[in-house]
Parts: sequence; C-alpha cells; structure tokens
Amino acid sequence: MRRVVVTGMGALTPIGNNLQDYWNNLVAGVSGADIITHFDIAKFKTKFACELKGYNPENHFDRKEARKMDPYAQYAMVATDEAIKDSGLDPEAVNKDRVGVIWASGIGGIGTFLEEVKGYVTGDGTPRYNPFFIPKMIGDIAAGLISIKYGFRGPNFCTVSACASSTNAIVDAFHYIRLGKADVFVTGGSEAAINAAGLGGFNALQALSTNNDEYKTASRPFDLTRDGFVMGEGAGALILEAYEHAVARGARIYGEVVGTGLSADAYHITAPHPEGIGATNVMKYALEEAGMDVSDIDYVNVHGTATPIGDIAEAKAIISLFGEHAYKLNISSTKSMTGHLLGAAGAIEAIASIMAVKEGIVPPTINHKTPDPDIDQKLNLTLHKAEKRPIRAAISNTFGFGGHNASLVIKKFE
Repeated sequence: MRRVVVTGMGALTPIGNNLQDYWNNLVAGVSGADIITHFDIAKFKTKFACELKGYNPENHFDRKEARKMDPYAQYAMVATDEAIKDSGLDPEAVNKDRVGVIWASGIGGIGTFLEEVKGYVTGDGTPRYNPFFIPKMIGDIAAGLISIKYGFRGPNFCTVSACASSTNAIVDAFHYIRLGKADVFVTGGSEAAINAAGLGGFNALQALSTNNDEYKTASRPFDLTRDGFVMGEGAGALILEAYEHAVARGARIYGEVVGTGLSADAYHITAPHPEGIGATNVMKYALEEAGMDVSDIDYVNVHGTATPIGDIAEAKAIISLFGEHAYKLNISSTKSMTGHLLGAAGAIEAIASIMAVKEGIVPPTINHKTPDPDIDQKLNLTLHKAEKRPIRAAISNTFGFGGHNASLVIKKFE
C-alpha cells in the first residue's frame, strides 16, 4: 500500500476566499454569519447564513462560461484552480492518465433546478428549459468540468452522502492511490444551497437555527442554547498524491492521510444515534486503518453542527472511544465560524485539520456561552481562542443525513 500525502489545497469559504485567508480567519475566530443577501428572506423563519463574501464569478470566468455552470460547479473550479497552483503540479507535464478527480456535492445544482422549474410553473405551460439545465444541475458535473479543463483522464466521479460527501470523496481518492489506480487526485467538495429551496427545506426539517436576533453567534456548537445549524456555502479542494510521486517532483507536503473510516448509524433519516454508536465506530475504523492508538491523536475536528442531539452524541462517542485520553485532546468545531457547508463541509474541515497539524495551532470553537450539562465539561472544546500545541495527528469527522459517517486521520508529515 502506497503512502498518500497532501501537496496542495484551495478554499472558497464564508470566512476567506483562498486558503490563507480561510486559515487566518479560523485562527482568529471570525464568524461568517450574516443576513442573507442572495434572495428575499422576508417570509422565512431563518434570515441569516454564512454566504461567500465578495465572490464575483466574472473574476474567474467569462460571462458566457459562467452562465453554463451552477454556482456549486463554479466554486469547485475556483477552489481546484487554487489547489493545483498551490501544489506546483504542472498539468501539462504530468501523466494525465494517472490523475483522477473525485468531487462531492450533497445537493448539486439545487439553485439551477429551482430557477428552471420556477420559470416553467410561472409561464404559460410551454416547456422552455435552458439547454444547460441538466448539465448545470447534476451532482457529478463538477468532477467532469475539472477533468475537462485540465485533461485529467484518471478515475472520475462524484460521491454523495449528504454532509459526509466530501470526506467520502477524500476517502475514495486515498484508497485509489494506495491501490495504485492513480498517482494524483483532485478531490474535495462544493455546495451552493443558500436559496429559497435549500433554506426552506432545512427550515421545514427544523434543522436550522432561527436565532435571528443573535445571528452572528447563532452557530454555537456544544452550547446549551444551540438551536440548529447555520447554512454555509463554498468549496474545498485537496491534491492527494502518492508519496513517491510527490517526492520525485520535489513537491511541498502539507501532511499525510494515514487512515479513513466509514460507518452507518442505521438509526434515523436525519437524527444521529443518540449514543453515538456510528460515530464511535467510524473513528475506531479510521484509527485501525492508520495502525494508531487513541493516545496518538491530539486533536479532533468534530462534525459539531450545533444541533441539540448531534453534539451530545458526538461528545459521547469521543468519550466512549478515547476513554481518559479524551480529556487530553483538543476538540473544536470550525462550523462555529464557517457555518455548515453541507456536502463541502468535510473538505474545508479536512483542510482545517491539515493546517492545524502542520502549524501546531488548534482553531477555536466560538460563540459558546452556556455549558450544556449533558456534555462532559472536562472535555477541552477549545472555546473562544485558538490554542498552540504540538499536534502529531488529528481526526476530522463528518456525519450526514441517512446515518452516513466518515472520518479521516491526518498525521504530521515526517
């Protein structure tokens, strides 16, 4: 089995439109939440989200090209472009048959679907659909567009597992490289669901925070007053590479992916198992694959969505698996700053975990005000401020509707 390293990253997030700005704002504890500007929110229960700031497609695409892509695909292309440049990979010099793309989106082009169907319903009944309707909407088109732009002819597909989607993409890319199916992968995920359908749907599920009076601090994982997640949008891209391939071309290496885990709760369509059985298992499997003990982990970037049940279940899972070592860990939810990027969450949180390991800095959990008696107060949730400490290895967790769980173990590169 070949070693798999990370040689490039790109980020387009609610708190930074590139990797460095994203990381700096994570460390600084910046909230990305604000009043929604994408559409009229007057009649919606939730009036805020973590939108991208200052994103203009015309800075990245010509107008004609941009109209052919749903925002989720645009975000994928922007983050990928940064990651490839960051990696130093020359798309013209590399063996393109050995470079693949595995890209995730939990929902895909929901904005395109909404606008096209709305146009039909409000029209005279004549089906006047945009010829790009289907290619703009489908969840796999981002992977296809990336491969077309760069000519990458290796394995190419999309993973969909709700909010675990982009971690699943990274897991698959990891295994394909280990098995020798490719040398390099562009992987990650993107989401653009802050629209009337996305917001309305999650409101109907009662999954979103409705704390409109305190929207800036509404994403408050592990806090007693938490009332749901805050929607986010954007993309995260990673270049995963076989260690030998990276060394041969003199690549800079951010960190090493050494273990992955996948599990199911087999419990409920939206709620996690209340005892965190699936969450416990997925971290256990990732550690087993890495050949590591719980004592080797210094940081857990939790799923931590700020839902009433979910945060308790994940805290229980950490204690169940780690035992006394749980109290020596740093734990944080970066969703307190970025909001929940749904299918792209795993990618931007893997990036946060890789940077944490590389820099020896744990980004904080912000917005915490009131301790929850159902969450063990001896856990170090890294509240309010980032903490500096050596991090030998970290776990990044993502869990999705349907009971899908995915975890990564990221190790400091040596």
